[in-house]
Amino acid sequence: MKPRVLIIAVVFALLTLGSSTLFAAQPSQPLNLKVDGIGAVSAPLQVVLFLTLMTFIPAVLVIMTSFTRIAIVFHFLRQALGTQDMPSNQMLVGLTLFLTMFIMAPVAERINTAAIEPAMAGTIDVMTAIDRGSPPLRAFMLKQTRQTDLALFVELGRAGRPASADDLPMRIVVPAFAISELKTGFQMGFFLFIPFLLIDLIVSTTLLSMGMMQLPPAMISLPFKILLFVMIDGWNLIVSSLVRSFI
Repeated sequence: MKPRVLIIAVVFALLTLGSSTLFAAQPSQPLNLKVDGIGAVSAPLQVVLFLTLMTFIPAVLVIMTSFTRIAIVFHFLRQALGTQDMPSNQMLVGLTLFLTMFIMAPVAERINTAAIEPAMAGTIDVMTAIDRGSPPLRAFMLKQTRQTDLALFVELGRAGRPASADDLPMRIVVPAFAISELKTGFQMGFFLFIPFLLIDLIVSTTLLSMGMMQLPPAMISLPFKILLFVMIDGWNLIVSSLVRSFI
């Protein structure tokens, strides 16, 4: 098993679990999770640990990155255009993944510099790498999270009012970030719907006034919506707006 793959999986997956509290070592039995020459974890235990942490990677990708907002906006776009399955789900998910990689690249670089490279060099253990890798990801999520959502989970979790947002544990930050992203995605989707909805209303009213009741309005409005979207270079506008919303 490649050590870099295992350590990256350990760092990113355990960030979701609030590592400082969940994996706190007992004073008499210090915890030493090290991998492939860095520590003394056996190969079977490495496999079990790796497969267990792999189950958290989809949740990390969807909930703790820009993936959610982008996927919601693309879904609303397809519904507003009325193009049914075009672009296909595979195309939209693929574009969403690459945009997520583009947006999250600076965060990943900081985590790699602060946590992964020292762990690979053997200067720190995995738990220290997790502690060092948490701040960049937490800072990214806090920048996109509304204060009301943070206050909600602080109250529900009875965590007490922290001195600053940076002191909040990940179990508070992650769900607050998730519902903030959902709200932001739906807001962007709503404003995206308005111009296409106006075209549908104009076409429907025109057909009704002409007495053409047999012809479906969606069939007539679809070419006009596609024409409008192409003329304004819609993909460029939407992608640029999405990326800039995270800056």
